[in-house]
Amino acid sequence: MNIPKGKKIYFASDNHLGAPTAEASRPREQKFVAWLDEIKGDAAAIFLMGDLFDFWFEYKTVVPKGFTRTLGKLAEITDSGIPVYFFVGNHDLWMNGYFQEELGIPVYHKPQEYTFNNKTFLIGHGDGLGPGDKGYKRMKKIFTSSLGKWLFRWLHPDIGVKIAQYLSVKNKLISGDDDAKFLGEDNEWLVQYCKRKLETKHSDYFIFGHRHLPLEIELNKNSKYVNLGDWIQYYTYGVFDGENLELKKF
Repeated sequence: MNIPKGKKIYFASDNHLGAPTAEASRPREQKFVAWLDEIKGDAAAIFLMGDLFDFWFEYKTVVPKGFTRTLGKLAEITDSGIPVYFFVGNHDLWMNGYFQEELGIPVYHKPQEYTFNNKTFLIGHGDGLGPGDKGYKRMKKIFTSSLGKWLFRWLHPDIGVKIAQYLSVKNKLISGDDDAKFLGEDNEWLVQYCKRKLETKHSDYFIFGHRHLPLEIELNKNSKYVNLGDWIQYYTYGVFDGENLELKKF
């Protein structure tokens, strides 16, 4: 993709809308919608990097209640011709067509490679990548299995959503997240993942979410790992102007 002059690509992650309650997350949602409204003027594309919702499950004919302001703003943006791309996180794994059909937003379940103005990017949410985190990786296999989704779908939505919301907040194994503090390069699984990727293929930028920390780490003189932070504490996002990628705060 060549970015037109004066246009930019934006990246954001980890809004966790609905947490800890719909009422408590409403101001954060309004702030995120204001950000979308601000950037739509010069956005060449927008990448939402997962955990937009604290819980999301698509039944055959039902999706979770709420998030009207966010969904409406995304529909407005895609209807205007600005592409939006969504990468599922560990809290909104269970997407199955709604974003594609209703909003025209492609949904990805694994990291993807892109080239923007001759700069190469590897982009994903970041959960379950790299060494370690074995408990979460086992749990994710269960959650994403056809049997697991089929069994959950038999729960009435009022029951299933309530259970999932409770576990999302209370269970660290399900969330896959440690307390949001920097562990050092040798202990950051995503840093190790990026370094291993560089052994076989170059990328100028590795962009992930999941860690809830705004991070910029030089992997070597030509490659950088960027973690986008979150929209709970930091309100940070990434912006690429065609030459350089920066983390900014809204």
